[in-house]
Amino acid sequence: MIVGLDVGTSKVVCLVGEVMADGRLEIVGIGSHAAKGMKRGAVINIESTVQSIQRAVEEAELMAGCNIHSVYVSVAGSHIRSLNSHGIVAVKDGEVHEADIERVIDAAQAVPIPSDQRVLHILPQEYSIDSQEGIKDPSGMSGVRLEANVHLISGAANAVMNIEKCIKRCGLGVDGVILSQLASSHSSLSDDEKDLGVCLVDIGAGTADMAVWLDGAIHHTSVVPVAGDQVTNDISMALRTPTQHAENIKVQYACALSTLAGSDQNIEVPSVGDRQSRSISRHALAEVVEARYEEIFSLVLDELRRSGYAERIPAGIVVTGGTSLMEGATELAERVFDMPVRMSVPVSVKGMSDIVDNPIFSTGVGLIMYGIDESDLGMAQQHVSSLKVDDSKQNVVSESTADAANKMWRNMKSWVKSNF
Repeated sequence: MIVGLDVGTSKVVCLVGEVMADGRLEIVGIGSHAAKGMKRGAVINIESTVQSIQRAVEEAELMAGCNIHSVYVSVAGSHIRSLNSHGIVAVKDGEVHEADIERVIDAAQAVPIPSDQRVLHILPQEYSIDSQEGIKDPSGMSGVRLEANVHLISGAANAVMNIEKCIKRCGLGVDGVILSQLASSHSSLSDDEKDLGVCLVDIGAGTADMAVWLDGAIHHTSVVPVAGDQVTNDISMALRTPTQHAENIKVQYACALSTLAGSDQNIEVPSVGDRQSRSISRHALAEVVEARYEEIFSLVLDELRRSGYAERIPAGIVVTGGTSLMEGATELAERVFDMPVRMSVPVSVKGMSDIVDNPIFSTGVGLIMYGIDESDLGMAQQHVSSLKVDDSKQNVVSESTADAANKMWRNMKSWVKSNF
């Protein structure tokens, strides 16, 4: 079992996953609680964040029937930085070994990084041996010069430490700190999309996180600090209603494309204080929401053009995250990007599929998939201790104990015969 903890701006989601015999992932526990103490992916109140994490973890433990000891946690925010780097080393003995691969990765990450930044990921893109390029795994190949292109991702050291501190305050260990859009890519993108070229846009409450994949490797990551919370604020300001009511109106009635909302549909809007509630058309609400969504997609497109990959993603755009659920968001995105756009939900997941098949859980499921890829599954079993009694395990223990007792008795008899 492996546990993923998605600490977002609006919610904390804890998922417990188990790898089945057929290799597929089954979700056996889900916990979700409103995030208090987070803003745009960063911790602004440790006590509130600790309480939110504890509630989500307790719900997941109760549903899965297990004790959670450590988690893979997501990180996001405007403090995330990334760059592509190149390394080159001489191959010892004329054949590439694991040590040579480690040396070339070390050479590629030997770039100046600010002292307040902490390296989160070093992701190999491709290797070259002498004049042969496009190698994914150079192990065992012959050559004299090994080169590597890698993607380095770093985050503000203090921001990452604050998230780790909150988790440790809950009595949990941290198996790994994973970039949010990298985790979402594991659960939302197909291998064909990653090979052909695709841009994932994970739109949450605080940030819109981007990841560009090309030739099966990640080539660009960035964060746009405008997302779902700004939509809620726009509704609150335009309709003169408290934020909590604006959030409810957004979830129940909002539409990202005004042409899909009828002007004959009216919405009751609570007013501030003791003032009487008012009625507005759903079309008027959609006009407010459409302007903000168009801005979000335009900012993503500008970043994509700056990166130089706008013309290199024939698979188009894949949107995920809670804010992508808005009616009309995909159609508006296609109009802004002028390329194919689809909304993605976690794939290849069994168990609670009626709940997990939702963009809200893309990062949480992706964290588990990332943990499965990175860890030894035998060791991963130690991360979660089951509360349920397994009779078969008891039998194995009993047989092992009996074997040990018989062996000890035979040794004693042999010692007595040889000495008396």
